[in-house]
Amino acid sequence: MLRCRLCDGALSKPFLDLGFTPPADSFVRAEDLNQPETHYPLRVVRCECCGFVQLDHVVDPSVLYQNDYPYESSMTKTGVSHFDGFAGQVFDDFNLCDEDLVIDVGSNVGVLLGGFKRRGCKVLGVDPAKNIAAIAEHNGIPTIGDFFSPTLADTIIEKHQKAKIITGSNVFAHIHDLDSMISAVQTLLVEDGVFIIEAPYLVHLIDNLEYDTIYHEHLSYISIKPLVTFFQKHGMEVFDVREMDIHGGSIRIFVGQKDGHPVQESVGKFVAFEDERDIHGMETLTAFGQRVADHRDELMKLLRSLKDEGKKIAGVSAPAKGMTLLNYCKIGTETLEFLTEKSMLKLGRYSPGGHIPVVSDDQLIAEDVDYALLLAWNFKDEIIKNLTEFREKGGKFIIPIPKPEIV
Repeated sequence: MLRCRLCDGALSKPFLDLGFTPPADSFVRAEDLNQPETHYPLRVVRCECCGFVQLDHVVDPSVLYQNDYPYESSMTKTGVSHFDGFAGQVFDDFNLCDEDLVIDVGSNVGVLLGGFKRRGCKVLGVDPAKNIAAIAEHNGIPTIGDFFSPTLADTIIEKHQKAKIITGSNVFAHIHDLDSMISAVQTLLVEDGVFIIEAPYLVHLIDNLEYDTIYHEHLSYISIKPLVTFFQKHGMEVFDVREMDIHGGSIRIFVGQKDGHPVQESVGKFVAFEDERDIHGMETLTAFGQRVADHRDELMKLLRSLKDEGKKIAGVSAPAKGMTLLNYCKIGTETLEFLTEKSMLKLGRYSPGGHIPVVSDDQLIAEDVDYALLLAWNFKDEIIKNLTEFREKGGKFIIPIPKPEIV
């Protein structure tokens, strides 16, 4: 039986069950539409000991990341700007120089590392998706196409050097064996090195009803209090926490060896805030689960009413979070004409589960779509601005999260 990946404690019964779904990034090729599609349970529980919120089923990571992985982190100007700011802040705060190595775990196409490279640092990416690692290499970011592990850490030291900074942006929550990951981090870091985690924050997920960010790649839902204890177990220390606007509200967590960096007031404030909000309490989490079910009913009622009026609806963008929303709410081709995307890795394919065709944005105009369900709502301002012609022709947007609304 699966136990807590932080403290090995017993796990609760699910407080949210999103059903059985295929992996959110397993976009289907046309020639495979008649092939079987594996669905996995998508249930959220909490640890009865430390409160850490997590999935109770782990999909083999080779299935998730090493089969033609289609996610690129460079699809929006907002995202690129965020990662450049991330690199700039770390470069300045820790006085990095051209002798320092920065390693990004789950580096994708190298957008974050590009920011460090432009500032003169040595950089190295690690990403198990070999097709994505190849794109990063083409972009001038040296990248190892493999899973991060203690063995790989030893190899990196032999071939390169120890790292001053190791980042894990939207990847710490993807890893099941976190003890092994931290062992690798400790092996790789110089004595005063810093491990930096950036991830969506559990408080924002609950407050803003961001249940679509729950999918099989996201094994954990990050909060500060359980992590403080987890890193103490490994002789490390959370010494700073900062809030970020990206992805509907994220946190950036700074970790070093114990007594290696002054612990900022922010750490205690976040822990106290989580206690005050009872964010790990079963009553809070059960209430969240009920709000999710209510949201599904509200969104489906809106979509059905528009379809009854004869309106054409399409989904704009096809992020992983959108696949959770579509599959949980059972929204398919009976409701949406198609999904649109900029990523060449998804165009021409079909959504996992519902098999909705993925086409380019210009089909919104060509097919006279009336309403665009904006699945990448976290980038809504940029996407709406970009779709000027659709707006000028009277097209409207449905923002699904946190409450379905038409703009």
